[in-house]
Amino acid sequence: MNKIDVLFSDNKKKNIKTNIAYIVAGYPNIDFTKSFLLNLDKTSVDLLEIGIPYSDPLADGSLISEASFKASEEGITTDSVFNLLMDIKDSITKPLVFLVYYNLIFSYGIENFIEKCIQSNIQGLIIPDLPYEESEDIFRKLSDKNISLIPLVSVTSENRIERIISRGSGFIYAIGSLGVTGSQHIDLNRLENFIENIEKKSDLPVALGFGIKNNDDVNTMRKYVDGVIVGTSIVSLTSSNDLETVIGEINNIFRQKKLNKYK
Repeated sequence: MNKIDVLFSDNKKKNIKTNIAYIVAGYPNIDFTKSFLLNLDKTSVDLLEIGIPYSDPLADGSLISEASFKASEEGITTDSVFNLLMDIKDSITKPLVFLVYYNLIFSYGIENFIEKCIQSNIQGLIIPDLPYEESEDIFRKLSDKNISLIPLVSVTSENRIERIISRGSGFIYAIGSLGVTGSQHIDLNRLENFIENIEKKSDLPVALGFGIKNNDDVNTMRKYVDGVIVGTSIVSLTSSNDLETVIGEINNIFRQKKLNKYK
């Protein structure tokens, strides 16, 4: 088991759902990213997704795309991110995963990228532009190193869910909207059927992302899944470059109501 497996298992025993946040590395600047990571224990975030800046982020809405572009303009590269994480890894207690586009991994060299992930204590990868048909090689290489390949499934890929998740581990990233990040989520009846369909096909925990923006959204979606993912709202908050305010607002977004029972 890696840290992701332990996290979801422990939270289920505690009758709580897992809080997952997303930031863009190097946005609004690399010093903020470093400070945020060093203060992650002050937040209610259980697991953090770190986006490596990329010039053509297909799955991202305009706000995250702009943040990624600005970080790239400031000279943030894959090496910049690895160097930062390796510098502070001993101070990070919570699981970190990358949301990274496959072209970045491929151009870096798959084996080199995985080795740097190990050195940086990265527990998993989310690769939005990697289709199932092309995922076998990296899935096996990651599995050998106990790094999760976190599969993305959406309501538009329901006929392919079983195949997609067969090469996944850690958790299943369920896409709760029909568009890019920041879009409106699908209606709740369709969402419930979608999640039930996933759970019939896998024992992996399910986390829901895309379209979850505030505390009301978070508490509504917790009824259906094991974890909730907030990205666009948090990236927007980080633009302030005000660490204490960002931490306070994140804790408000993830403020958790008591569950009667774990789903």
